[in-house]
Amino acid sequence: MTAHTDLIPLRLCVLTVSDSRTLAEDTSGAYLCDALAEAGHVLHERALAPDDRYRLRAIVSAWIADPAVDGILVTGGTGFTGRDSTPEALLPLLDKTMPGFGELFRAISFEEIGTSSLQSRAFAGLANGTFLFALPGSGSACRTGWEKIIRAQLDARTRPCNLATLRPRLHE
Repeated sequence: MTAHTDLIPLRLCVLTVSDSRTLAEDTSGAYLCDALAEAGHVLHERALAPDDRYRLRAIVSAWIADPAVDGILVTGGTGFTGRDSTPEALLPLLDKTMPGFGELFRAISFEEIGTSSLQSRAFAGLANGTFLFALPGSGSACRTGWEKIIRAQLDARTRPCNLATLRPRLHE
């Protein structure tokens, strides 16, 4: 495999899962949109939806089916309250899970928030050649996930390996 010296801009979608926020109040989703643009990627679409597993599946399924979408960042709905259903809604859509993402996210979070990190059900995986990352809804969790894990893995220049350069081989 040839080492990449240039960024490969990816087309990413951002979905905020919230029963109480509006787009105007969605600081976590706004952060992810700004961060991905700052990293050289393209915001393909942004949405906000209530924590309803069937609405979440409908939105994410449409993005997964769209060949123009390379990845999806989801924020919210990963906790333990009665309405938190992002994992239940989206895990069935994945072709492959990425267990290391959730494990790494919780390990990094432990350094920041201690044992409260065990309440996170953050996860990631691959569906129809599209990466999906699900993060908690807090701004600090989105910053942790993006800055300490996702940004580097979506950058083709990250060594020794990254997810961005796998894109051409995902449908083999």
